[in-house]
Amino acid sequence: MVEDLLAQRGIIVSHQTVKTWATKFCRQFAKRIRQRSSGKFGDKWHLDEVVVVINGRKHWLWRAVDQDGFVLDVLVQSRRNARAARRLLAKLLKSHGQPRVMVTDKLRSYGAIRRELMPGVEHRSHKGLSNRAENSHLPLRRRERVMKRFKSPGPAQRFVSTHDPISNLFHLPRHAMPSQIFRQLRDAAMEIWAEIAGLKTT
Repeated sequence: MVEDLLAQRGIIVSHQTVKTWATKFCRQFAKRIRQRSSGKFGDKWHLDEVVVVINGRKHWLWRAVDQDGFVLDVLVQSRRNARAARRLLAKLLKSHGQPRVMVTDKLRSYGAIRRELMPGVEHRSHKGLSNRAENSHLPLRRRERVMKRFKSPGPAQRFVSTHDPISNLFHLPRHAMPSQIFRQLRDAAMEIWAEIAGLKTT
């Protein structure tokens, strides 16, 4: 898409050039956004895991979002077990502290690790309760189709680690607010993006 947009403006670049730019700059942008967002997420965590096939092998994308749909963290792991659940929850606790409520599917590993790491946190486990986290997987599925699947776990992890913080910046619940407020929040997000990406002149 970037290649086509630049071509419309008479700037010819290859797909590989755009990929190199993304590798070089997007991780820095995502890191700055995460630093600005520290401590601003909700206290109700929705956790889910989805299969990602990489080089013919099953991997699992573990994702945590808050009650407003903001992505807290994402991990690509080769297992769907207690060890993988512990790794995700330990990372979340280190970055965000303890939640008030944890919502998951019926995977028992969540309950076991929750009792070990944060016994005072309420745990709601039901197949239909983790829809918010499941919906958050959709951008990855679109990326899979465009790129005809990821070639290795490293690029998959790099993609989700950079895509989700940037997506958080522009995540605005359009249906839940008047259009004037939506435009104000959108303009504020663009202002922050311009500052982070070095587009803002001083």
